[in-house]
Amino acid sequence: MKKILILSSSPRKNGNSDLLCQQFKKGAEEAGHKVEHIYLYDKKIGFCRACYACFKTGKCVMQDDMADILEKMQASDVIVIATPTYFMTMNGMLKNTIDRFLPKWKELGGHDVYFIITGHDEKEGLSLVGDELKKIFRELGNDVKAIIWGEGVWQKGEVEKTIAMNEAYIAGKTV
Repeated sequence: MKKILILSSSPRKNGNSDLLCQQFKKGAEEAGHKVEHIYLYDKKIGFCRACYACFKTGKCVMQDDMADILEKMQASDVIVIATPTYFMTMNGMLKNTIDRFLPKWKELGGHDVYFIITGHDEKEGLSLVGDELKKIFRELGNDVKAIIWGEGVWQKGEVEKTIAMNEAYIAGKTV
């Protein structure tokens, strides 16, 4: 049994990114894994202040939900990162969360990582997000296993008509 953490940065519950997270979770749970799905928009996550106090203490000076998220990331075997694409890049919530990795960045490696990326563009228009996320998570020392592309979707629920739904399920099932 693996411990899987899904971090969803979509502001829309049951939106396209979230539906793919749910499919991944369904497949993983059916395979016997333990899955926690965190909606980042439900959490209090302030902006990094670049004070670098965390370099000395290993902790952020801000008292918000990020310390708990970092602990859960460290304790997980698999991390799933989901984001809609806004203006050809990850949304602000995910970028803000990644900026807050700083206190534990040396301890966030060694995981299998999956990305779920959605947007109205086709894969070519979403690829910058995939490239950015691969670079970040590989630099942290993780093994990027797959990207699930929810391409050509904009309105809530459109992803249900795409192959990405099955791809997310299969990725979870075979994690």
